[in-house]
Amino acid sequence: MKAEFTDLSETRTRVAVEVPSTDVDREIERLSQRYRRSARVPGFRPGKAPARLIRQRMHDQILHEVAEGLVEKAVDEALRERGVEPLEAPSVRDVNVEAGQPLTFTATFETLPSVETGEYRGLTVRRTPIEVTDAQVSDAIDELRRQAARAEPVEDRGVVIGDTVTVDLERRSVPGPDAASPPAPPERHAGARIEVGAEANPPGFDAHVVGLEVGAERTFTVRHPEGGDAPEPAGADIEYHIRLQAIHQRVLPDLDDEFARSLGEYDTVDALRQQVTDDLAAQAERETDRRTRDGLLVQLAARLPGEVPEALVARELDRRVERLASQLVAQRVDPRRAGIDWEEFRAEQRSAAVDTVKSTLVLDEIARQERIEATEDDIAGHIDRLAARTNRGAAAVRALLDKEGGVASLAVGIRREKTIEFLLAHATIVVA
Repeated sequence: MKAEFTDLSETRTRVAVEVPSTDVDREIERLSQRYRRSARVPGFRPGKAPARLIRQRMHDQILHEVAEGLVEKAVDEALRERGVEPLEAPSVRDVNVEAGQPLTFTATFETLPSVETGEYRGLTVRRTPIEVTDAQVSDAIDELRRQAARAEPVEDRGVVIGDTVTVDLERRSVPGPDAASPPAPPERHAGARIEVGAEANPPGFDAHVVGLEVGAERTFTVRHPEGGDAPEPAGADIEYHIRLQAIHQRVLPDLDDEFARSLGEYDTVDALRQQVTDDLAAQAERETDRRTRDGLLVQLAARLPGEVPEALVARELDRRVERLASQLVAQRVDPRRAGIDWEEFRAEQRSAAVDTVKSTLVLDEIARQERIEATEDDIAGHIDRLAARTNRGAAAVRALLDKEGGVASLAVGIRREKTIEFLLAHATIVVA
């Protein structure tokens, strides 16, 4: 067998392969004899038709199977002799196969690029100082008060922004002048509760409700905006008729020790304030850790200036799509109806995905040089934490990961995280 390799780029290689005609004819004969035993040919008993006749009648199918079997074997042999491991199955093209002739084809594949890590001990990494201001603490406590607010009925004034109103609501789409079909029947909702001023309200809706008093009715039209949740298309006119049943205002609890105790763990406002401060500091610490880590990865990515395999970029883009879809599902939003152009999203994420691939390739090379690995204890500890978060047994989580090939991926992720920790431990951290 002949195999001629041509480097198309730093990561893509094409190999032109020629399999000897003797191998081709031997495989043709083997398949012909196999089909001869079962083929039904008029004028011959089963298994008695001449092999020559079988080859004529089943010419295309036999050659297809010959190519299928010999190409896969030849590709494996060529790559093994060359000592390369493709990232994905090679793309095979230009297959030519005929009896008495060599089998020829080309196969293109991607491999990992050569990675020069440079000196990676003693990197300089910037870290943002952690600061929690009195204003941040006050805002957080005010949010706790808003969450604990009680709703009190209002009878001596009209609606203001921030009130919650109870209405009987009728809603219908106003047909345009060129509408070809009769309008759909209106939607009716009795006792609907609406927070006046909420972001979810259609633009202009609140202005028609503010000032109304209990018992008042009003009919008005607003335009459905881009990206809204209503079934009508953007730009459609929607007519509302509402009858105001009740108004409730939000009354915040006083900021006192009683309020602190109502939250369950604090005897005084000062104790509550200290806990909020500690929580904000921990949150700021996590955010600073993330930025410090990202800054390190940016430096690593810059150490691989060349191109990276498209297969790895595609996998990273797939991961980002899956992560966004999972976030939408967690928010009870159907990703298929979220109005997201997924191809545009992939295009927007491509540059960041390339940098991620570059940084992980450098991390993997550093891990190899430093002999950093995920131990069984590392894997078991991660599985235990995952089991605790999902209220499952560790054995069940491991079995699920084993079934989906997730343990190997988990080990890769742990190894990379340990490598990041190694680099940060040997880095010069500048707080600024």
